[in-house]
Amino acid sequence: MKFIKILPLRGPNIWTYRPVLEAWLDIGALEDSPSNTIPGFYERLTAWLPSLVEHRCGIGERGGFLQRVREGTWPGHILEHVTLELQTLAGMQGGFGKARSTNVRGVYKVVVRSRNEQVSRVAMQAARDLVMAAIEDTPFDLPATLTQLRDMVDSLCLGPSTACIVDAATERNIPSIRLTDGNLVQLGYGASQHRIWTAETDQTSAIAEGISSDKDLTKQLLQSCGVPVPDGRIVEDADDAWDAAQDIGLPVVVKPSDGNHGRGVSTELMTREEIAAAFDLADAQGSEVIVERFVRGDEHRLLIVGGKLAAAARGEFVSVLGDGVASIRQLIDLQINTDARRGEAEEFPLDLILVDKNPSVVFEITRQGYTPESILPQGTKVVIQRNGNVALDVTDLVHPEVVAMATLAARIVGLDIAGIDMVVEDISQPLDKQRGAIVEVNAGPGLLMHLKPAEGEARPVGKAIVDSLFIEGATGRIPVVGITGTDGASLTAQIVANLAHISGKHVGLACRDGLYLDNRQLEKRDCATWAAGQKLLINRIVDTAVIENSLTTILSEGLAYDRCQVGVVVNIAPEKHFGEYYLETAEQVYNVVRTQVDVVLSTGVAVLNADDALVAEMAELCDGEVILFTQEAKSEVVEAHLQNGGRAVVLNDGRLTLAVDGKHVLLAKLAAVPFLQSTQDDAQRNIQVMALLAAIGAAWALDISAELICAGIETFKVKVTDVKATDAK
Repeated sequence: MKFIKILPLRGPNIWTYRPVLEAWLDIGALEDSPSNTIPGFYERLTAWLPSLVEHRCGIGERGGFLQRVREGTWPGHILEHVTLELQTLAGMQGGFGKARSTNVRGVYKVVVRSRNEQVSRVAMQAARDLVMAAIEDTPFDLPATLTQLRDMVDSLCLGPSTACIVDAATERNIPSIRLTDGNLVQLGYGASQHRIWTAETDQTSAIAEGISSDKDLTKQLLQSCGVPVPDGRIVEDADDAWDAAQDIGLPVVVKPSDGNHGRGVSTELMTREEIAAAFDLADAQGSEVIVERFVRGDEHRLLIVGGKLAAAARGEFVSVLGDGVASIRQLIDLQINTDARRGEAEEFPLDLILVDKNPSVVFEITRQGYTPESILPQGTKVVIQRNGNVALDVTDLVHPEVVAMATLAARIVGLDIAGIDMVVEDISQPLDKQRGAIVEVNAGPGLLMHLKPAEGEARPVGKAIVDSLFIEGATGRIPVVGITGTDGASLTAQIVANLAHISGKHVGLACRDGLYLDNRQLEKRDCATWAAGQKLLINRIVDTAVIENSLTTILSEGLAYDRCQVGVVVNIAPEKHFGEYYLETAEQVYNVVRTQVDVVLSTGVAVLNADDALVAEMAELCDGEVILFTQEAKSEVVEAHLQNGGRAVVLNDGRLTLAVDGKHVLLAKLAAVPFLQSTQDDAQRNIQVMALLAAIGAAWALDISAELICAGIETFKVKVTDVKATDAK
C-alpha cells in the first residue's frame, strides 16, 4: 500500500463538518486480495487490536467491522478503521471515517476524523504498517507505536482544561479557532470573539494577575476589605522567620510569596528547626518568604467565575501505612502513585509524588523522624503531603456566606476567573464561626480537580467560563458570506463586500483577486483559500466576512469557517472540473459544491441560481431560508418558490427587482450599472449579470436596504478588469 497524497482538510468539506485527514491510497495488487483471502489476517489483526470489536461500521452493531473483515473487505477500508482505533487508544477520539474507491483501479480515498493533523498523519502511517504486517505475517511493535502517539497527543493536542471550555463553546454553537500550538484559543469570529488561555481569558486583567502572584499584597488588599486572612509577614531569613512565628504564635505556615500548586509550602510548624528548614524550601522557589498563622482545618479550592461559584473541592492529607517490610519510598509508589488520579501528563488532576524531585516531601517525612529509606513499622502511618491534594467535590455543601466571601476576594483582586484557596474545618458553616481564612487567590486556576474529582460530581466549569464570556443566546458569530461556483464567484464576492461596506460594516474580503479589509488590499494574490479566510475570522475589527471558496479549496483544504450566515452558489459547470481530485461525474461535482449550502446556519440564507438545475436542487439541502435569483422573468422554479413565501432576485425586461409577497421592488436597470458596460462579449456579460444577481441576493440576506443596494451597484467598480470564466476553479 502506498500513499499518493495526504490532504489535511481543516474545515467543513465534502465528507463532514469537522476537520479530517484524507489520504489517496494505492493498494496495487491487493485490489485482488480482500481480507477473507489472506490466511491468518483476521487473527493477527484482532490479536493486536481486539478493541476493533467496538467498531459498528455500516452494519450498525457491535462487531460490525470485524464481520466485514471476516466476510472480505479491502485494505483501504481496514486502514480507515485501524487509524481511527490507534487514535482512540492514544487518547484522541476520532469516530468518523470513510473509505471510497476512485475511478482508478486500486486507488482509494481514505478519510479519518482529525483533531490534530500531526497525530493523525503518524497514526495513519502506523496503521498502514500494522495492516501490512498483518497481511505479510511480520512483527509489529504496537506498544511502542501507542507510546509515541500518546506522547504526541499529550504535547500537541489541547489540554483537558482548555478542551472542556472549547467543548462547552461548541455545545452553544460558538465556533473556535486554535491560535497557537498551545492552549491559546479564539472563541467566536472577528469582532465578536473572545480568547481563552486555559483558565484565563481576554477579560483577565494583567494587573489582577500580578496582584494575585504577590501573596503578601493580596493579603493586604483582602484584609483591608474585611476578608479574613491569616496574620503574617514577609521574612528575611530563617532567624527572622522564627521571630515572626513567635510574634504570630505557633503553629505557623511558611511559604513562598508567589508560589503555586503548593510548591515550597510547609504547614503546622512548631519548632525553630522546622521553621528554618521550611524557610530554605520556600526560599528555593526564588521569591520572598512569608510566615503566617496556621489555620486549622482542611484545604479547599473554590472556583469563582464571573462573580459566581462554579465549583468547590476539598483537599486531603496523603499518607502511607507501614507494613514492616517496605521503605517509605516504596510505600509511596505502592500506596499513592498507583492512584488512577495521579500522573505526569496534564490530564491527571493530581501529580505523582516523586521523592527525589520534591524536597517538601523529604522535609515532611524527616520532621516525623524518618527518612525515605526508613522501613515503616506495621500499622504506623506517616503523612507524606499535607497540601496540594484537592480532589473531593464539595460544591453543594458550600455555605452562602462562604461563597459571598470568596466572590468578594476575587472581585477585590480583580480576577474574572479565580481559584480561592481557603482553609476551614466545615465548608458548610460561615468562616467567622470557625476562624477559617482565605490563604491565597490564584489566577489561571486548574480545572481538572473539578472535571475529574476523586469523589463527588464532576462540575461543568467549561460551561461556566463560556457563559461568563457570552451572554445567553450569543454565539460569538459575525455575518460570514461564503461564495462558490464555477463562474463569477470572485466578482460576486467583490460586489457583496462593497455593499456590506457602504452599509457601515468593517468588511473583510478573501477572493481570487486578493485579501481586502474595508476596500484596502492587504495581499495581492489568490486568496480564495482556507488560510486567507482564517485571517479574516481572526481579525478583531472585522464584523462581516466575505469569503470566496473555489472547488479546489473545498477539495484540498476545506472551508475556513464552520457555518455561515449566507451561502451563495453562483453556478455549476461540471465538465470544467472533471479530472481534478478524481472528479469524473456531475454528481461528484455537485457533492463538492453542496458543501457551501450544507454549512448555512438554520438562521441563515442560501442564495441559489434558479436558472441552473443542479444549483436549484440544493434548495432542499439548506437548513435556513433560500433566496433564488434568475435571469428568466417567467422562471417556473422561481414562481413556485415565491408562491411558497420565498424571496427572489429577478431580472425582468432589463430591470433588477426584489420579489417577495407578490410584490416586485425595482432596484435599477441594467443599463444604469456601469461595470456591466465594460464588455461586449456575451458570455462574459452573462457571467457578470449572474454575479450581480447573486450579490444582490446576498446583500438582501444581510438585511441591507434596497436603497443602499441600488446605490452600491451603481457605484461599484471591479477591482480587476480580467473577470474570467471559471474564476472559481
